[in-house]
Amino acid sequence: MKNRFREIAFLNKVLVINLEDKRTGQEKKERFEFKGGIIEFVDYLNANKTPLFPEPIYFTKTNPTNEVEVAFQYNDSYNEIVHAYANNINTAEGGTHLVGFKNALTKVINDYAQKNKIIKDTEKLSGDDCREGITAIISVKLMNPQFEGQTKTKLGNSEMRYAVEK
Repeated sequence: MKNRFREIAFLNKVLVINLEDKRTGQEKKERFEFKGGIIEFVDYLNANKTPLFPEPIYFTKTNPTNEVEVAFQYNDSYNEIVHAYANNINTAEGGTHLVGFKNALTKVINDYAQKNKIIKDTEKLSGDDCREGITAIISVKLMNPQFEGQTKTKLGNSEMRYAVEK
């Protein structure tokens, strides 16, 4: 429960959650408030890692039908940590918003590498190469989410792929 409250507070930077446990006789209180939102979420996930640059990269885009928020930072590990959310629901199996993020990240890195002669114009880095050592949070909010399956662990709205890719 505590982890879920922390997660929700990261995803909604204006939200404050106060948790009190009165079961044991020793009252325990915890406050979950993260004014930096998903930027602080990335910092939290990278707490025991060495970031390759000081601040996470952050993007947000809002229009009348949806909102996209992305924060990411590379660290010196080989692991890829990417959490995707739709309307505060952890879409553990990903979905269109995650596909959009992966496509955009790979395209931008390849374009930059080719333009700056880091790789040849005929070469391309793979998506796995581009995501090695990344910690990322993708959070989308949309009016009519379409989830695949009963567990709501994969987002199916095709428009979210393009919204995140932008």
